[in-house]
Amino acid sequence: MITNLLVANRGEIARRVFRTCRELGIATTAVHSDPDAGAPHVREADAAVRLPGAAPADTYLRADLIVRAALAAGADAVHPGYGFLSENAGFARAVLDAGLVWVGPPPAAIAAMGSKTAAKRLMAGVGVPVLGALTEPTEADLPLLVKAAAGGGGRGMRVVRSLADLPGELAAARAEAAKAFGSDEVFCERYLPAGRHVEVQLLADTHGTVWAVGDRDCSLQRRHQKVIEEAPAPGLPAEVRTALHAAARDAAGAIGYTGAGTAEFLLAEDGRFYFLEMNTRLQVEHPVTEAVTGLDLVALQLAVAEGERLLPEPPAPSGHAIEARLYAEDPAQDWRPATGTLHRLELTVPYQEFTGAGLRLDAGVEAGSEITPHYDAMLAKVIAWAPTRAAAARRLADALARARIHGPATNRELLVRALRHPAFLAAELHTGFLAEHSDDLTAPDTGGAERAALAAALADAAGRRGALPSGWRNLPSQPQLRRYRAEGGTKSGAEADTEDGAEVTVRYRLTRAGLLAEGHPEVELVEAAPDRVVLSEGGLRRTYRIARYGDRVHVDTPAGGTALTALPRFPDPAVRTDPGALLAPMPGTVVRVVAAVGETVAAGQPLLVLEAMKMEHRVAAPADGTLVELLAAPGRQVETGTLLAVVQPAPAVQPVPAVQPAPTAAQPAPTAAQPAPAVVRPTEA
Repeated sequence: MITNLLVANRGEIARRVFRTCRELGIATTAVHSDPDAGAPHVREADAAVRLPGAAPADTYLRADLIVRAALAAGADAVHPGYGFLSENAGFARAVLDAGLVWVGPPPAAIAAMGSKTAAKRLMAGVGVPVLGALTEPTEADLPLLVKAAAGGGGRGMRVVRSLADLPGELAAARAEAAKAFGSDEVFCERYLPAGRHVEVQLLADTHGTVWAVGDRDCSLQRRHQKVIEEAPAPGLPAEVRTALHAAARDAAGAIGYTGAGTAEFLLAEDGRFYFLEMNTRLQVEHPVTEAVTGLDLVALQLAVAEGERLLPEPPAPSGHAIEARLYAEDPAQDWRPATGTLHRLELTVPYQEFTGAGLRLDAGVEAGSEITPHYDAMLAKVIAWAPTRAAAARRLADALARARIHGPATNRELLVRALRHPAFLAAELHTGFLAEHSDDLTAPDTGGAERAALAAALADAAGRRGALPSGWRNLPSQPQLRRYRAEGGTKSGAEADTEDGAEVTVRYRLTRAGLLAEGHPEVELVEAAPDRVVLSEGGLRRTYRIARYGDRVHVDTPAGGTALTALPRFPDPAVRTDPGALLAPMPGTVVRVVAAVGETVAAGQPLLVLEAMKMEHRVAAPADGTLVELLAAPGRQVETGTLLAVVQPAPAVQPVPAVQPAPTAAQPAPTAAQPAPAVVRPTEA
């Protein structure tokens, strides 16, 4: 019997496992890196062991340190969570060799599924359909997907649409895979852009019972990482669902699987499906299966590890559940990850256990948490259950819109729009959904930003003077002026675009007749306080809740939130950025440089690659020209705004006038013996 469980992980999954342990009466032990010393999962555990360092390679990926920590803390079992060492057969063996209980499948099963190429050969041998690896792709095979053989999560994956691009993408995928998984083995397969990602939850005991605990659709992805998942997978014909479950059970039986795992499939438009991989661990999206079945999958993992028997069949699903992953990133800026202090994470509906009409929040962070570049960008998962899919989508979208999320940029608005999108509600799902509907999902809300800025300005005025500025005077006053930068998006007209958002200028005057907002004569002020402003527009009242953190202002309404940065009233003309300067868009580590000083480059051409939050990000040339300075080198740690390179812009080409000016006495006309002066161009550095 397990009495003390160490979770070899961090954040949300560690807290999730600890929650079940508390219910079962099992003591808990956490491990933590130095940046995680004050993290919620450390505080919630009964004991915690430090793993010195910050980088995952020095901490959460050190099997020897984690086994030593378990023994030192008196733990008798280890749960790997997901990610890090959860699918590392060597770690599983080390845990067992130390006399500890391993809450996971046998090391041999992990090893069998550890290489996607080997796993596909094994699955094909037992009759599970697979997409074969392409050893010598041709034009007829395009588009291709390059994949890392030893891992997942979007790392080491590249879509290739031209054979000319294949060598470069293979090299980049190998480099990323080697860094992430310790193996640079990659392979190519056909890419099905309209395919669906459907998976089957498995649970098997040590007595021969194998459950297919329903299915999930995880097709809404960015950079091959899941964003929205749901159970059951909508719109599957009964015969396809039955065949998927049977194939998943066959996959588990072929490797003697025990514990929780997931068989992932690609479902083509014609209804055929192909085995992708088997995740030999608990999935991030397991809560949607728990919500529709009433099961606690962590409790069942522990029961299987203790040798208990499963019932002959799992419970049938009831209702529908949808999960949204809240990431610290800006979808409008090419999914750029964001770091900083999370000041607030607040849902209006409290957490409710596994089933029932309500919401569930699984978060690895809380108010005051520092979001660093060392780990994954996921902040939390929000899960909604309802009797129908449409009701679940509506409940989840509303909860996200009403949530107060203050701090780094997040993908909250994209999640809300995706859940309300007609194509999503019609279950027109495929892995290219977010890219196909990108314009709809990331378009700026110009009117919302303007109203939010006006509310922020009025709240600021109320806070600075204790009351609104006195507009009740006989003489007309100059309008009040406030400048803000709205997070993300693109604006037009009087609003100037910036790299990180759009500038919004608010001009208003308070008179005896009330509020006069320039450009918005129909807006009336009803009430204002430092943290709350009520505006009326055409008789419709809206309440804005305002919170300030330095020059950062968050404005919340029931329809969503807007993040603003207060700017000086008048811009400083001395502050400017050289148009050829390439600044780090995020904190991270330079992993590759793909250009050299003196090289002619084009705007948008990748110059180097940064790694932040477990993903690689290509940093491109800001303009056409010549790379004259390169300050980045592999391994260098950089902060946001660090100068990485300088591109000398190419000189503008002057058009030749159609009519040549008449020669003057000082400038005689050229003759055959006197050619026109040569054009002198600056030499390239």
